[in-house]
Amino acid sequence: MGVQAGDRVAMLALNSDRYFEYLLAVPWADAVINPVNIRWSAAEIAYSFRDSETAVLFIDDAYVAMLPQLRDSYPGGLRTVVYCGDGEPPEGTVGYEDLIAAHAPVADARRGGDEVAGIFYTGGTTGFPKGVTLTHRNMMTQYYGILASRCYLRSGSVYLHAAPMFHLADLAGWGAQLVLGGPHVIIPSFDPVRTLEAVQEHRVTDALLVPTMVQLLVDHPAIDEYDTGSLETVLYAGSPMAPALLDRAMVRFAGTTFIQGYGMTELAAACTMLRADLDRASDAFRRSAGRALPHNEVMIVDPDDNEVPRGTVGEVVVRGGNVMAGYWNNPEATAAVLRDGWMHTGDGAYMDESGYIYIVDRLKDMIVTGGENVYSAEVENAVATHPDVLACAVIGIPDADWGERVHAVVVARPGSTIDAAAVRQHVRGLIAAYKAPRSVDFVDALPTTGAGKVLKRSLREAHWSAAERQVN
Repeated sequence: MGVQAGDRVAMLALNSDRYFEYLLAVPWADAVINPVNIRWSAAEIAYSFRDSETAVLFIDDAYVAMLPQLRDSYPGGLRTVVYCGDGEPPEGTVGYEDLIAAHAPVADARRGGDEVAGIFYTGGTTGFPKGVTLTHRNMMTQYYGILASRCYLRSGSVYLHAAPMFHLADLAGWGAQLVLGGPHVIIPSFDPVRTLEAVQEHRVTDALLVPTMVQLLVDHPAIDEYDTGSLETVLYAGSPMAPALLDRAMVRFAGTTFIQGYGMTELAAACTMLRADLDRASDAFRRSAGRALPHNEVMIVDPDDNEVPRGTVGEVVVRGGNVMAGYWNNPEATAAVLRDGWMHTGDGAYMDESGYIYIVDRLKDMIVTGGENVYSAEVENAVATHPDVLACAVIGIPDADWGERVHAVVVARPGSTIDAAAVRQHVRGLIAAYKAPRSVDFVDALPTTGAGKVLKRSLREAHWSAAERQVN
């Protein structure tokens, strides 16, 4: 298909064995992977294609209907489209299996080291997506670091791909399991029943889930009909898990260890993780994102990049072989976050005396109300302990008197009669009164990114769209 060294090859598809093959075949051909966020619109996807100059696209049945829009938004840019579905290839595409049948194997280009492995576009929660450039060294450092940590995945593990394979969090597990030579269980996308069936049928031992997925499993009415006894470790990532949900999950999945991992695309996924053998009753197990993985260093710093005392909230910065090479064609954005060898994450956290990291919130999500700093994660954890709350997100919204007002968006348990007053009263009994939501919206579901993280930008837009700036 004319693919040359370093060319970008995209995949827009649900999880499958063909996605697995794509991840190996592209570097074999000396090219660069560009896994596409399956939740994006055609315009957003076309933007990433233009930015990365992607010329070849693999697409499956779930997204092939989007192809005309992609072509219109990226005119002349897609040289070849490979249909990796199970039907007849649509007009203007070539068949995945037809290509395999018609061609002999080619030699491995042995791409590696500091050559680019992939361009991974950020979720777009702030402005235009940025293409995170990761090298083979970045990604292999991550795979071996996970295994060396003895937190997650081990000889004999059976790994479940329920999270989307385009996402670095799942891809890190994919690579570590590949190094081990262990089996992969792949389902097209997360669904509570499909996930429980896969665990039972294939005796899954390890899975990556985001807290919203854990909640859907725990609350599913049919969960007790499935044998999940093989499940040894669930790594939850994307956001901290509310302690109340963690308690319920540990009861529902007795014998399963839930460990938090923390990281970001720019770090080839994870920089900290909990050890699976940590005391489950300890504060670190219940609230911490773990300690630095062996392949990187983690530090908490003030605005002047000086390390802060233990227990003090600051910005998480990371240094190591997993840190990205930079943002694709964006030297200004790269320089803003890569300073003196450290990746500045924009996340707020503190570190205890034993080196455990406690994520507080995105620094930009900090709410300043009446001159007091409020971290939304703390308020969310308090709201989530109410028995009639299924999910919640806390944001700051404009307020004439307080500058910003703590505002909660709540998904209530079906049939409950909870109201804003009940939420406020409950929270005021757990944390300082000034941190309690001054207003509450009730919704059927929270908006999420393709990786399952709550999309707070969407929640803020209704309140901040008319404001001159996004903070008061």
